[in-house]
Amino acid sequence: MPVKGHPIQPAADLTCADLTGADLSGVDLSGANLTRANLTRANLFAADLTRANLTGANLSGANLTRANPFNANLSGANLRGANLTRANLFAANLSGANLRGSNLTRANLFDANLSDANLSDANLSGADLTRADLSGAEWDAGTIWPEGFKPPRSH
Repeated sequence: MPVKGHPIQPAADLTCADLTGADLSGVDLSGANLTRANLTRANLFAADLTRANLTGANLSGANLTRANPFNANLSGANLRGANLTRANLFAANLSGANLRGSNLTRANLFDANLSDANLSDANLSGADLTRADLSGAEWDAGTIWPEGFKPPRSH
């Protein structure tokens, strides 16, 4: 188990790892394979997740404030109730991700793939959705969009 302040070797294989509630704040997980890892309620504040593979990972209730999942693969990930305030999700793949009730305030979602993602009750106020793919995304009356943003029709 990583210790706070000590970087994990880049490209570490943590497939299916149970990191429930782990304090990974500021940890370097760039390029790591976290496919189907359990990161429920984990603290990933300012963690570097550049190009990390989090396909199908469980990040429900996780703190990803100011995290850097730049170009990361979060397809099919469970981010229900996660805090992604000011997270850098530039070009991240969030296709099919569950973002229900998540906080994406001021997140950078420029060029992100949010196709078929669940954005119900998500807070996207101040988020940058420039060139984001929202095709097939699900959202509801509880979804908070950036001021002036016109969301696509929900399916």
